[in-house]
Amino acid sequence: MLTVIGTVFAGVAALIHVYIFVLESVRWTHPSTRRIFGTSAEDAQTTRPLAFNQGFYNLFLAAIVIIGMILQPTVSAPVGWSLMMAGVGSMLGAALVLILSDRTKVRAATVQGLFPLLAVALLLAGVLF
Repeated sequence: MLTVIGTVFAGVAALIHVYIFVLESVRWTHPSTRRIFGTSAEDAQTTRPLAFNQGFYNLFLAAIVIIGMILQPTVSAPVGWSLMMAGVGSMLGAALVLILSDRTKVRAATVQGLFPLLAVALLLAGVLF
């Protein structure tokens, strides 16, 4: 049961990271996205190539989790579990780097890292207990 709940949290984390991909790689220079990230039009234009690349990192992490979610109940539970853990573990690591590098990014780090943290904890508990 813990693994199922952990998988649901992993899925939510993947969806959040797909949303972050859209913001960073598709909508980076739009006014609403600039407000979310607190960037000016000039800064957004200058950082657009970096944000585009960063967005794809988030998309690839989401893809790893989604592939794991598909494989875990259908083809191979250990492979699926491992892929989910690799994806949500990386998401959690990125959230920790964000908060440790800039204390003003607590909200962003929480959005980015809360569901991966819950997924990691529950997926591990599901295996251990």
